[in-house]
Amino acid sequence: MSILEKYRSTYVPELPYIFREFGARVGIIEDDATDTQDLEDLIRTSFTHTVNNPRVSFRKNNAPASKRLTVGVIFSGGQASGGHNVIAGLFDGLKSLNVENRLLGFRNGPDGLLSNDNFEITKEILTEYRNTGGFDLIGSGRTKLESHEQFDRVEASCRASGINAIVVIGGDDSNTNAGVLAEYFLAKNAGIQVVGCPKTIDGDLKNEWIEISFGFDTASKVFSGLIGNLCRDALSAKKYWHFVKLMGRSASHVTLECALQTHANISLISEEVSDKKQTLEEIVRYVSDIVAKRAANGMNYGIALIPEGLIEFIPEMKTLIAELNDLLAVNSELSDVLAAARTESDVTSTGLTAESAAAYFALPPSIRMQLVLDRDPHGNVQVSKIETENLLIQKVQEQLMRMEASGTYCGKFSGQNHFYGYEGRCAAPSNFDATYCYVLGFTGATLIGGGLTAYIASARNLSASVKDWEPLGIPIPSLMNVERRHGKNKPVIRKALVELDGAPFEYFAARRDRWAMEDHYCSPGGIQYFGNKEISDQTTITLGLENGCVIE
Repeated sequence: MSILEKYRSTYVPELPYIFREFGARVGIIEDDATDTQDLEDLIRTSFTHTVNNPRVSFRKNNAPASKRLTVGVIFSGGQASGGHNVIAGLFDGLKSLNVENRLLGFRNGPDGLLSNDNFEITKEILTEYRNTGGFDLIGSGRTKLESHEQFDRVEASCRASGINAIVVIGGDDSNTNAGVLAEYFLAKNAGIQVVGCPKTIDGDLKNEWIEISFGFDTASKVFSGLIGNLCRDALSAKKYWHFVKLMGRSASHVTLECALQTHANISLISEEVSDKKQTLEEIVRYVSDIVAKRAANGMNYGIALIPEGLIEFIPEMKTLIAELNDLLAVNSELSDVLAAARTESDVTSTGLTAESAAAYFALPPSIRMQLVLDRDPHGNVQVSKIETENLLIQKVQEQLMRMEASGTYCGKFSGQNHFYGYEGRCAAPSNFDATYCYVLGFTGATLIGGGLTAYIASARNLSASVKDWEPLGIPIPSLMNVERRHGKNKPVIRKALVELDGAPFEYFAARRDRWAMEDHYCSPGGIQYFGNKEISDQTTITLGLENGCVIE
């Protein structure tokens, strides 16, 4: 262990007031029943046993020790800082219910659950993992639990290991599957509870009842610290434009938070691009104009932030990608034809429309290759691998050359590309994430102790002191909408996109013109774990603004 890890292992997360006296042995309060009128028919018919579950909160009550329970836990999906503390909170919560309760960790996510590959998590084992990043205690996986055959295998694993409840720690899809599994078990009267926990660094698993997904706080702070370093580099060298792509395919929460933290000169928000139906050329002109205006003031440097999924929000690119996905899913050999195409007619001969052919040829050759040759097993574009930051650097460079020829630009442009994604997934969790995750795990244990199923653990009032946080249990079906997936309508937990009328975006939009033209950079530095709580325990600016906090 490093010196930091040794000191970090001594950190003891706080608990909200409601848990401090009696642990997880508290009373369950049924709050307002879920309003199902706004839910689509497919959700109501798919979750007949759980759709009417009420939200629940807790009251102080020294309940008797629970019956002896054995609980299984899995990580599902990509890593996010704080996951080990969810397990720690779950373990401690279960022990506060009954010291004989057991926690089994399933290796490699859903696959371990299907094959009954588990081991008992003990106090001694867990000691090495408290307050650490990563998911390496039990590993994770991306297998989706969707079919009845899989559910029966999960039930068989639970029977073989004597498991009474399963905790699924994952994102929107994983918690959707947890809700489906819970419904299936209830329909069979299997007697196995299922509880979820909201995880994703992208920040898109949030709503009225879930203020933030765990991992977002740490990841956005890691990225902001790195971007702050680039801001200092830009100011020091005065000759580089740093284009930074940031993780977040479906939503731009990470990019927006990093913009608020660092005051980058340019921050593109995918949701705004989609709302304004901005073309690639319009985006390129917007970026190029800022580069040119700064150059006119002698500033041939700057910082541009780009969300990972931007290209899918640009109308003509979205259409192009959809057409490519349809074509190559049927005939993968067309990828070689498209890669070798030299004219638009070569492209339209494959079945692409003329508009998409034009959009295809407007891209640099390297990006075209990424679109048609780097596919996932289903034939779909792997958007995260498209070097959008390089695409913009090349397109801006071309636009600046045209502007220079017309006399509207006089400067030097040197673009440097970066992609920050995996760097933020397994960092040692911030104090906020370490505590939040511990509370989520403890809340999950409380829900299990109360006999509940098809719930996701949550906590509100997160901008306040931890003692004033409000743990909750949210019915999973209440978070769903219906989306088209693989040609079928399917109930899924809705992804939360950046709200253009929300406080964080409005704060950003009111200041971005100033940040574009001035060196108004802010360098937040690395995550602080010790010392002044104003520094070490701060939440994200996004969460503060959403909760009505005044940001100086």
